Amino acid sequence: MANRTYEVMYIINPETDAEKIEKLNEAVGKLIEKEGGEIVRMDDIGIRNLAYPIEKKESGHYVLFEINGTGQEIAELERRMRVNDMVMRYMTVRVDEDRKKAAAIKAKRDARNEKRATRATTVKVEEAEAVDAQ
Repeated sequence: MANRTYEVMYIINPETDAEKIEKLNEAVGKLIEKEGGEIVRMDDIGIRNLAYPIEKKESGHYVLFEINGTGQEIAELERRMRVNDMVMRYMTVRVDEDRKKAAAIKAKRDARNEKRATRATTVKVEEAEAVDAQ
């Protein structure tokens, strides 16, 4: 199976001790590596306000993982998050296809801008030659 890139964000109950949060993050990292995935980056964002109350809480501790893997590790990770009481919400998004599209759009835009710059330079040179000819 092909390697894909995923972003997994989860929100932990803000009343959870920092030590337990650290252990959870380590456990998630070990699970991903055990299942054959690779952690590209891990951001412990910290406590942020929620858009709406979840379990009567107004804030939550956010954690973001970027993972390269086949998808097996994601299935196991989501299964474990469903049963973990510390995790209030989680979301997994596959981002590799979106990044490829964004790179293609950026390359197309850069090529178009380069073409415009070349055309503008050519026009200026022709105008300067016309002025010199007079």
